[in-house]
Parts: sequence; structure tokens; C-alpha cells
Amino acid sequence: MANWQERISINPNICHGKPCIKGTRVMVTVILDNLAEGLTFEEIVREYPPLTLEDIKAAIAYAAQLTREEELLPIR
Repeated sequence: MANWQERISINPNICHGKPCIKGTRVMVTVILDNLAEGLTFEEIVREYPPLTLEDIKAAIAYAAQLTREEELLPIR
């Protein structure tokens, strides 16, 4: 998703400055944690009614962008 910036916001006054879906207090980490637990996109949208499928795609794209910007070292 090339336009994740349109759906993700970072505001120091909302959720302590953690990245959230615009217009909500649903943090990107909440979406990613739910995906990591095996929930489907549809299950997450049902659990968090303000979200859309596009919001979930934006959260994944945001996380992907972060991994491109930082060097990740393997865990030993």
C-alpha cells in the first residue's frame, strides 16, 4: 500500500504519540499483534469497528516501511 501515510497518524496528544489509525485510538501495534496471533483481517475489523480492511493494510505497510529504514540484527 503506497498511501499508508493517508491512514496512519502520529500525534503526541493521542496514545502517547504511538502510530494510530487516523480518526481512532487504535494503535498500529494492536493491529499487528492481532495479526501475529492469527486473526484474519475480517476478525480484526469486527473486533475494532472503526477499522476498515484498508486500515489494516496500511498498518502492515507502515511496519514494512519501518523495517526498510532500520537494520535488524538476528536474535541470538
